[in-house]
Amino acid sequence: MTEPLGSAGRVASDLERSFVLALGGAALSIAGATLVAHERVPISRFNYVEVHGVSPERQTGFFERALDFYFQRALRPTFRLPIPEPAHLVRVLRGFAFEPAHEPVRVLAAELAGQAPARTAAEPPSTPDLAALADLWADERERPELRAALDVAVRFPNPAEELVPVVVRQSGSAIAAAAVFRDRDVGAIFGVTTQSEHRGRGTATALVESIVRSSPVGPVGQLVMWADSERLATRLGRLGFSEVARFRPFDLPLEASFPIPAPGPATPPRWRPPRAKSDRQPR
Repeated sequence: MTEPLGSAGRVASDLERSFVLALGGAALSIAGATLVAHERVPISRFNYVEVHGVSPERQTGFFERALDFYFQRALRPTFRLPIPEPAHLVRVLRGFAFEPAHEPVRVLAAELAGQAPARTAAEPPSTPDLAALADLWADERERPELRAALDVAVRFPNPAEELVPVVVRQSGSAIAAAAVFRDRDVGAIFGVTTQSEHRGRGTATALVESIVRSSPVGPVGQLVMWADSERLATRLGRLGFSEVARFRPFDLPLEASFPIPAPGPATPPRWRPPRAKSDRQPR
């Protein structure tokens, strides 16, 4: 049996999906899962299958539909399984060459009700901020589309939504960045990323702490984020975050392929074509 997703976990899941949709992605609900995809930005953060529960008797149809949805769009999805991971789904995913992450992803939430930090007037993020965020999040091939998606979401948000990139600079260069997204009264911190040469110095922790204190998207009652290691979750715990859910991602390696088996030797026709009308008339 998998652990049921609590209300805080569902809020975080809905917020992450709203974030992908705000950037131009799409979501499709099917029996047992939600398929989230962004065709123009083919990175795992925006292309994932959120598995809710699939019975062994329906797993064949489930995987056929889910994989067809992504492969038709030339996307490699990440499958997110609830913990404990259903053994029958793990077996199928491994058979398809998907590999599990070494550590589960922990969904964290911090209650901010009552703090209501005062919002300071600020100009919309400049183009360099968007470029810096895209540079840290994606490879060179995906950066133009990601940057364009961020630009639209920042400049033309839908009602009750707001997206603010936050960038840390040193000597004029971006060394860390994150995106803060708000949907109504709940906020989320996405993609906290630090340049490799600046990791291990507390830069990311300081970035998150500054976001919690200043709330660049205005007062929110709850702030959520994701941690892919126990060490990071422990650090965030000191800032008021606590675990509300967890899942294990399964990714498809770049070198993985699905070879089509050889058809084998030629065989006689297995069906007889219909005869011409004249052939069917009595003689």
